[in-house]
Amino acid sequence: MFSTGQVIFALLFIILFTILIIKAYGKDKKLHLKNYKGVQWVAIGFAVFIIILFCIKFFLKN
Repeated sequence: MFSTGQVIFALLFIILFTILIIKAYGKDKKLHLKNYKGVQWVAIGFAVFIIILFCIKFFLKN
């Protein structure tokens, strides 16, 4: 389905992209910790909301 060159390109791209993203996040880590305090609670609240919606759908369907 894919040629050898395409597979090699995709693997190299994924590896290099991941390394660059990790490096960029490392540079901005202090800034993120300062500016985004409490953001984990928003993510947890969103996840709980989605779970509640699925539970309501499940119980009302049966």
